[in-house]
Amino acid sequence: MADVFQVESTVDSPEEAQKIAAALVEQRLAACVQVIGPIRSTFRWKGKVEDAEEHLLLCKVPGKRLDEATALIEQLHSYDVPEILAFEVTHGSRSYLEWVAAEGRDG
Repeated sequence: MADVFQVESTVDSPEEAQKIAAALVEQRLAACVQVIGPIRSTFRWKGKVEDAEEHLLLCKVPGKRLDEATALIEQLHSYDVPEILAFEVTHGSRSYLEWVAAEGRDG
């Protein structure tokens, strides 16, 4: 099975979501980025409970590009502490996972 991760991050605007999504795909660090939102997030920040509207990015990332993808998200992200979580895909459509892996090749 192809080495693929789903990387999640949240941002505070659709414009920032699109900027990050486009950069990841253009640089072949993700085969696909889905933007979901707006969503509501409730979290504790600097001692206070906060509630914010956010947009969720679901990034399909080849394993060999994972470090580069997370570094790019950190670089482009506006938050002091951005959420960046990576989950290894352990099962999925073989053809889809092969496509994601292939998109990470230098082009």
